[in-house]
Amino acid sequence: MAKRTGFRIEHDSMGELKVSASALWGAQTQRALDNFHISGRPMPEAFVRALALVKASAAVVNGHLKVLDGARAEAIIEAATAIAGGAHADQFPIDRYQTGSGTSSNMNANEVIAHVAAAASALSIHPNDHVNLGQSSNDVIPTALRVMAVMEAKRDLLPALAHLRKTIDKRGKSLGKTVKTGRTHLMDAMPLTFAQEFGAWSAQLASAQARIEDSLKRVRRLPIGGTAIGTGINAHPKFGKGVAKALSAATGAKFEQAANTFEGLAAHDDLVELSGQLNALAVALMKIGNDLRWMNSGPLAGLGEIELPALQPGSSIMPGKVNPVIPEALCMACAQVMGLHHAISIAGQTGNFQLNVTLPLIACDIDEAMQLLASTMTALADKAIAGVRIREGNVAAALDRNPILVTALNPVIGYEKAAKIAKRAYAENRPVLDVALEDSGLDEKTLRRLLNPAALTHGGIGHGSAGGG
Repeated sequence: MAKRTGFRIEHDSMGELKVSASALWGAQTQRALDNFHISGRPMPEAFVRALALVKASAAVVNGHLKVLDGARAEAIIEAATAIAGGAHADQFPIDRYQTGSGTSSNMNANEVIAHVAAAASALSIHPNDHVNLGQSSNDVIPTALRVMAVMEAKRDLLPALAHLRKTIDKRGKSLGKTVKTGRTHLMDAMPLTFAQEFGAWSAQLASAQARIEDSLKRVRRLPIGGTAIGTGINAHPKFGKGVAKALSAATGAKFEQAANTFEGLAAHDDLVELSGQLNALAVALMKIGNDLRWMNSGPLAGLGEIELPALQPGSSIMPGKVNPVIPEALCMACAQVMGLHHAISIAGQTGNFQLNVTLPLIACDIDEAMQLLASTMTALADKAIAGVRIREGNVAAALDRNPILVTALNPVIGYEKAAKIAKRAYAENRPVLDVALEDSGLDEKTLRRLLNPAALTHGGIGHGSAGGG
């Protein structure tokens, strides 16, 4: 390479161009940098690391298959493994809005790895002939995308989800059998315990976890070895299965080569499915966040059932105001995840015949969705749920005046008579027990047993009563 002050001359099949003397990339990366001034945001670090793992695994297999000499294979493995560990992170600057196959990012990796490997080994290492041996951007990028998704789920998303569930379960248990007014349509309904309410949230998250884990089974099927269109042209017949095996050894995840590599290049329904499960998790989390906001509302003019930890002043003009900032941040993040799923859904059907051409977008949006969900779930667990405090007085006062408690009298005095008692109690703002003593014809002992809010949290017909219907 002929060097000049501040830059050097690189070449590719389209000719020569200038590249910064300090850059580790080559001509094709430079062309992409010159062409794509779109968002100013490069591909995610997690994707770059996954891509480097694919390159290292490919070199391992090509070396074992004797299609790449041992010295070059070892040099490529060392360089790619270092990048997968975070080295040279600043050498991957290409904008995420680039060629739809991700060819620019693939060549960015090929060129940087070749440069680092050649410098360390004093060998001639070509980005296409050696680093990209047996590969195409069309199978490498979809493979790296799936490796990234599986690893991020394993490292960040699923642990954060498990931590939130554990925190909800622990806090729900600690709140014990404290009974509160249930609500349907935002209106007073039958009572339940805080433990039951928290338990519903935990069950939602357990279902979300199961759906995500099930989706990941299909994401672990890698189209590597399909090369350009799925036929496997220029790849050793054992290459794809070998790379999947090498990636499994490197990551601890159980990857396998896709049974049909044509599908893996042309369609990404498995990733759309995974995104759909992230969307469903966002829906569950927004429900939990909004429940917390309602329960925390007030403290005087709202429900005022709980107090969330006071984390920061809530107003620049109203002294003493404190807002539920963590649930609010959670809900915004969930809204973004829902929007990302819409983008991924559009991306999943964008392409023709043998190739989808929105791979960088899918990679970036899957990464962003997982990171948003993981971060906000951790914040919700540690900065909101763990510090929830019940406002016992408000909860008890609302429960005593809940006219819907008369539902328990239906089997004994009938629906219409119970409805009259409920309406009178509401109109006169009196406890249901007091009105029922006057209008039901039942004695106080029976009414206290039938209208015991704690007993009503167990369901049943005429629970605790004698006589029944």
